[in-house]
Amino acid sequence: MTDIIIIGGGAAGCFAAVNAARFGKSVLLFEKNERLGRKLRITGKGRCNVTNNSSAEEHIKNIPVNSRFMYSSFSCFDSESTMSFFEELGVPLKTERGNRVFPVSDKADDIADALAKEMKKLGVKVINKRVSKILTKNDAVCGVTAGGEEYSSQSVLIACGGKSYPATGSTGDGYTLAKALGHTVTELKPSLVPLVSPDKFCTEMMGLSLRNVTIDLMNENKSIYSEMGEMLFTHFGVSGPLVLSASSHIRDMQPNKYRLLIDLKPALSPEQLDARIQRDFADNLNRDFQNGIRKLLPAKMIPVAVRLSGIAPERKINGITREERRKFGELIKHFPVRISGFRPIDEAIITSGGVSVKEIDPKTMESKLVSGLYFAGEVIDVDAYTGGFNLQIAFSTAYMAAVNM
Repeated sequence: MTDIIIIGGGAAGCFAAVNAARFGKSVLLFEKNERLGRKLRITGKGRCNVTNNSSAEEHIKNIPVNSRFMYSSFSCFDSESTMSFFEELGVPLKTERGNRVFPVSDKADDIADALAKEMKKLGVKVINKRVSKILTKNDAVCGVTAGGEEYSSQSVLIACGGKSYPATGSTGDGYTLAKALGHTVTELKPSLVPLVSPDKFCTEMMGLSLRNVTIDLMNENKSIYSEMGEMLFTHFGVSGPLVLSASSHIRDMQPNKYRLLIDLKPALSPEQLDARIQRDFADNLNRDFQNGIRKLLPAKMIPVAVRLSGIAPERKINGITREERRKFGELIKHFPVRISGFRPIDEAIITSGGVSVKEIDPKTMESKLVSGLYFAGEVIDVDAYTGGFNLQIAFSTAYMAAVNM
């Protein structure tokens, strides 16, 4: 008999294991991968955005669905607690733009390795087997079945992530286990994911990376997200940090409802941009339009921009009217990309949806249906925008579960 069984050796599972063991409990953790924290090790492009150095209120604001569920967890264990936890484990941290927190080393492995080392130090036993069933008796947990063997425990934590990045082991096992015990799993959708566009010019510009641009995600005629950063054109549409962040603001994907407006020159006002275009035109009065704007836009974008402007590519610069020049400037400040869908969930960073929060006690993370069953991390129907907020959800819910188990 083990005090606590944890299913999943990712961020939430390992964090819960360390804290439960610190409370003097015997902990058995099941992880089907040979290495702990595989997904954690690739987060933040391998740098690991551990948390966001901001108030609990700011974290709540960055959770678009079921944010109220997190009040108790954040009150019990907030971002400051997370930062102290890892620095005490010997991982110095730094705060960057947007209050994003990273290891000073810029290595996600340092976070995952610190958890693994502390688990070993505290005597947490890790078994590399897949849990196929959670055992119950009289509506209470009594153990699990893994690899054909039964393991006894009166507390079981499901912390095996969502369905995004299946190559790291996130294949949706937690949803299957929860459903088998009568839990509701809400619709699973990709979040923080590349976006598909019907605009064929995206394929033309495939591989073009834009830096220091501003995008506005438009829901019909209303901007619902605006940020400066980096994005990428691909064979299917658009990707990159800005696009991934924008995707999490799309909750009801419908054709023709959403589009991106890209400001290719955010440092210039419309008037300043017009003055810049006039200077470029003055230097190229006798050239074709397509050749006179080479200093203004990336080479891959020029044929597309020329086509969208409605100005013939071979038209001489000296024949372009003031109104045509103004509209061209407007195109540069509001370059449109239509959005028609998400890329598949296995390309997403986060899974939106999961075990219904109505069936989990937010003050304990215990199931309201099965005594002794707990949940933590991405398997719960709570997800946030980018910036370290999703990992904080994992750490806070894991800590809450550990305390109550």
